[in-house]
Amino acid sequence: MTFSIFLVVLGAILLVLALVMVFKPWYVAALPAYVGICCLHWSTLATFPTWVFIFYGAATLMVMGIRYLSPKGEPDGKSTGNLYLGLGALMGCLLGMMLEARFMVLGTIIGTAMGQLAFSRTPGGKWLRFPKSNFIQYLCAKGLGIVVAVAMIGLAVEGVIYFLNLHQLIDN
Repeated sequence: MTFSIFLVVLGAILLVLALVMVFKPWYVAALPAYVGICCLHWSTLATFPTWVFIFYGAATLMVMGIRYLSPKGEPDGKSTGNLYLGLGALMGCLLGMMLEARFMVLGTIIGTAMGQLAFSRTPGGKWLRFPKSNFIQYLCAKGLGIVVAVAMIGLAVEGVIYFLNLHQLIDN
């Protein structure tokens, strides 16, 4: 019982850390999010099928590889683009959750693209105008990591909500 509580607390801390790393990237935010959903699964607070771990594990490894192969830092020397992409992904994830669970990842992808489009209209992001290839390259390099991390955070939140609702139905 004590180890289960420890895993729940550790998973929650890692998911919050992943959310912070979406906005202030000093490493890949998908890694603590993946370990966080693993901790929640091992604690049996939220149970996920095996394909979730295979899919998101491969996505995390892919994002880590992209991060390793990408040049360090932003071309303008700032990281304000992460704020726009992260907020867009978070809003898209929440809107997708409100519709249905399967729309959560789609909402995250659309929200990230809309956040990047908003960032490209600011003076700091004018080098990312939409018709240019920079827009797609930046979305694939930076946006994919944000999408994977926010989707895992949303998946964990949905798993906990489902667990709590299931136990509330059983108790009644």
